[in-house]
This record gives sequence, structure tokens and C-alpha cells, in this order.
Amino acid sequence: MKTDRLIAPWWALRVGLGAAAFLAGLDKYFNILADWTAYVSPLAAHVLPFSAATFMHIVGVIEMAVGLAILAGLTQLGGYVADAWLLGIAVNLVTTGHYFDVAVRDVEMAIAAFTLARLTEAGVTADEKAPAVAYGSARRVTA
Repeated sequence: MKTDRLIAPWWALRVGLGAAAFLAGLDKYFNILADWTAYVSPLAAHVLPFSAATFMHIVGVIEMAVGLAILAGLTQLGGYVADAWLLGIAVNLVTTGHYFDVAVRDVEMAIAAFTLARLTEAGVTADEKAPAVAYGSARRVTA
């Protein structure tokens, strides 16, 4: 496999995940896409020292920061943070006893974020001259 074949998927993941995280975070203030407080687990709501709406505003800031990081080119760090964040969201959704479909979607998005981070780690970036490196070695990957 050559690096140039991986650039388009890398860009698709970078733009898709970065934009989705940023827009979902921004929407935490407007609730156009969803009533985000409905997704807060009753267990989480019980232990929060503030309202679910305030919690979602905090979540929104974090999501916008992660989205901007990915869009700005911090794809390895942003990918790993998004991966962990999305898995946490999936766990929260499962504990609601509802939204299992959304939890599955978030796990899939977490896999995509992990893939973006690993592709970046392997040397796939917007720089077409970046070498692809096999995991765990310094060998160049070629097809």
C-alpha cells in the first residue's frame, strides 16, 4: 500500500470527524440537531454538581476544541482524544437504558477517530511526501 492511496481517506476522516465534533459541540448551545440533555444518563445527572444543560455546555466547549484540533492538523492527538471521548459518550448512552443505536454509532465514530490517529502516526498526512511506516518498525510500506 502506498502513502498516496491513504491521503484521501485520511482527509475524509480529518474533515468529517473534525467538522462533526465542532458542529456537535456548537449545537450544545442551540439544540438544533438534538435536545442534548436527553442524552445525559440519569446516573450522571444524579452525580453532577450542576444542571444537565450546564454539563452539555461544558461538553460543547470540549467537543469544539477537539474538532478544531483535528481540523487544524493535530490529527494524532485529536484522534486519540476523540476516540476516548466517543467511547465515554457510548458508555453514558448505554447507562440511560435507551439510545443504543446512537451508542453503536458513537463506537463506530470512535473507531474512525482511532484510525485517523493511527494513520497520522504511520506518517499519512496532508504532506504527500510523508513516508508510510509499518507499525512497530522503520520499514517503508509499499505495494
